[in-house]
Order: sequence, then C-alpha cells, then structure tokens
Amino acid sequence: MAKSTVQYVCSSCGAKAPQLLGRCPVCGEWGTYEEEVIVASTNSKIRSAQTTAARPQRIQDIEAQEEMRLDVYNGEFNRVLGGGLVPGSLVLLGGEPGIGKSTLALQVLMQQGDRCTLYASGEESAKQIKLRAERLSGQPKNLFLLAETSLERILNNVQEINPEIVVIDSIQTISTDGLDASIGSLTQVRECAARILQFAKETNIPFIIIGHINKEGALAGPKVLEHIVDTVLQFEGDQHYMYRILRAQKNRFGSTSEIGIYEMLQSGLREVTNPSELLLSTSREGMSGIAIAAAVEGARPFLIEVQALVSSAAYGTPQRSSTGFDVRRLNMLLAVLEKRVGFKLLQKDVFLNIAGGIKVNDPAIDLAILAAVLSSNMDIPLDADTAVAGEVGLAGEIRPIARIEQRIQEAQKLGFKRMLIPAGQRISSKKGQIELIEVAKVADAFRFLIKK
Repeated sequence: MAKSTVQYVCSSCGAKAPQLLGRCPVCGEWGTYEEEVIVASTNSKIRSAQTTAARPQRIQDIEAQEEMRLDVYNGEFNRVLGGGLVPGSLVLLGGEPGIGKSTLALQVLMQQGDRCTLYASGEESAKQIKLRAERLSGQPKNLFLLAETSLERILNNVQEINPEIVVIDSIQTISTDGLDASIGSLTQVRECAARILQFAKETNIPFIIIGHINKEGALAGPKVLEHIVDTVLQFEGDQHYMYRILRAQKNRFGSTSEIGIYEMLQSGLREVTNPSELLLSTSREGMSGIAIAAAVEGARPFLIEVQALVSSAAYGTPQRSSTGFDVRRLNMLLAVLEKRVGFKLLQKDVFLNIAGGIKVNDPAIDLAILAAVLSSNMDIPLDADTAVAGEVGLAGEIRPIARIEQRIQEAQKLGFKRMLIPAGQRISSKKGQIELIEVAKVADAFRFLIKK
C-alpha cells in the first residue's frame, strides 16, 4: 500500500511547510497556504528501471536537429511562440477574466482549416461555445467541442479522435480521479498539468491550457505550473481599450522578447501587423505634452505616443501617476530633470500616459517622456514631424540604445522628417530621407525641441 503524507503549499510562491501558516515566510502573502496530500509510491523496481533507462552521451555524439513546428495560421500567435507550436509541447495561456483568453484559443482552432482539433471546456457547455464560435471568423471542418471536467475522459477522447491541437479551458476546472482533493486546488492543478505534459510527450500532440490569475495579476500557482509547462503566454490589456498584447514569459523553444498585438472587435480578435499607425493619433498638431517615441518590443519596432500633463499640486504632496510605464522610473527621470536641467517640479502634479493602453518597458523612451513632461510644463507643443529615441542616465547624458536602425526605418516609413538619437550611436548607414539629430545630453535635446 502507498503511504500518504500531508504538507502545506503556498499557492502564491510554491513554498512548502509542514504545518498550516497564516502568512507565508517567503513571499509575505496572507492566507495562501493550502493542504496537499502526497502519495509516496513503494514500487522501487519501477524507479530503478527508469533510472537505468537513460545513459550519458558525449555531446559531440548527440545529433541536434531543429525542432519541427506546426504553423497555426495566426501570425501574431506564431511570432510569440517562435514560429509555431512544437509537437508534444504544453503551452499555458493566462490572463485576467474577460480579457479574451478563450476567444483567442477558440479563434486559433477555427483558423486550422482541415486539421482535426479539439476544444475541451470545463467552464462552458458545448452550446455556449457554439454561440461564441458563430461570432468569430473562420470555417473549421474538423473542430470538436467537449464539455468535460474529468481529465481521464478528456484524454480518452483525445486518443479516439487523434487531433493535431488540443485546447483545455481551463486547468483550474479539470480534476483527476486519482486524487481526493477539490477541483482547483493546488494538488489537482499540479497533478493534472503533469499528466497532460506526459500525455503530450507520448502522443506528440501539442496542448494549450488556459489558466486563471490571482489578485496580484500573476498566474495562479506560478511556481507549480511554470516549471511544468514548456511555454507560458500572458494575454494582457485594459478592458476599456480595444488592444490586447500577447507576451511570452517562458519559452523553451524560442525567445521571450516577442509580443503579439491584437485588436478586440465584435467579430473576434484582429491581428495588428502595423501597430504604429494605430497607436499614433492624427490630431496631435499644436498640442503640448505629446512626444513620439520609437520603441522596440522583441524584434518589432513601433512608434508610440507619450502623453504628459503637468499641473500645480492641489494638495501639499504632489502626485506622480503613470499608465503603461513604471512609475518608479518616472520618478527617477523627474529627478534627473530637476537636478541636471534645472526645472523645478516639486510643487507640480505629473501624470503620464502611454496612448493605446499598452505597457512599455523599453528604456529608449526615456527622452520622449522627459520631452513630453517639459512640453506640458511650459505649454509649448513639440514638432509633430520629430520622433525621439534615447535612454537617459542619472548624470543627464543620453545613452546609446539597441536596434537603432529599425527605429529609424519605422519613423521614416511613417513619414517623420527628423529624429533625435543619442550622440555617438553606431549606425551602419545614415542614408535616407529622415534627418538624424545627435544629442549628447538632455539639455541639448531640449534646446532643439523647445523653440519659442
């Protein structure tokens, strides 16, 4: 007989404890410990046989072949995955409730044409999925729907129809018969994910599982699921905006720096192949507090509109608010603006917004943020035909940035006449219709941008 023991696991960080704790000593969260039953197998013969199955090989004797990929006929999804789904891989798709995870997964299956695919849902009935599928574009011929919460029955149906892609929505609603834990518990989620991974590797069928997120915005049970799956995708965006961004937080078969951009429409998600044209407004002429930054996410360059508003503080402590940009870095840039350039903003409220509802972490937009703040403070509009790119250091210097050629080409393609770049930036070729203006310090850039 197998012996079972009980331990307690933090659902936020995965820390383990022999007894129930109110607060996790690792991540500091309250009320996150859940009971987990561990069943220890006593079959040592099986373990010893598995141990001796694999033998070490010299690295030069191993034949390395490029992973075969399955094109899902969705350009943005393929981009984030690194070229498509790898057969036998397990992909975790997470995001806030109502952001469009199920819509994206169903739409990907509906774009497969003659391929046999399976959509298994533990949250909706087959009729509800059918109604949602009627709103989406696509004409699937071999898309099967299954409303089931038992993992064993789902895998049995997968063996019967042998689909090329399987989607399970969601992993928190699936349970296995071998455990007495409740559905959605840490034990059930981990065991179901591990069995799906084993089944995917044996059958060479790629699985996409949808996961919930916790109140902090991270994937529920991150340390449990992230170590099991091959790829972790985060589908994010503001529900009040129509844009959605797909990011890879972990990818064993590709890069994690790529992003996919979608536009939420009544008929489903539309791929945005040129985000610059959608993120830039056409009515910015003569408006202060607006600067155009050349940003790069992964290998994709695009221009974004940085909006700033500076006003007198109504209360004793001025406000510093940022949407789509790290507020701590904003405070650092404002300190540089005050210390190195001499503009006093101690009694001013500063509000920053990245237009379109997207989040940008590229340090190359530092100069554009300071330009927008200064423009709003002085109430002087910037030149609408000038784009800005440069990282700002603590000494007020403008540091070189990566992928400068791609940023210049994107600005030139959209009709900008000039662009501010860091001085000393290495550029392979300066030929083109756009004028490149090199600036070494923040003060030098302001002398060019602010012309009364």
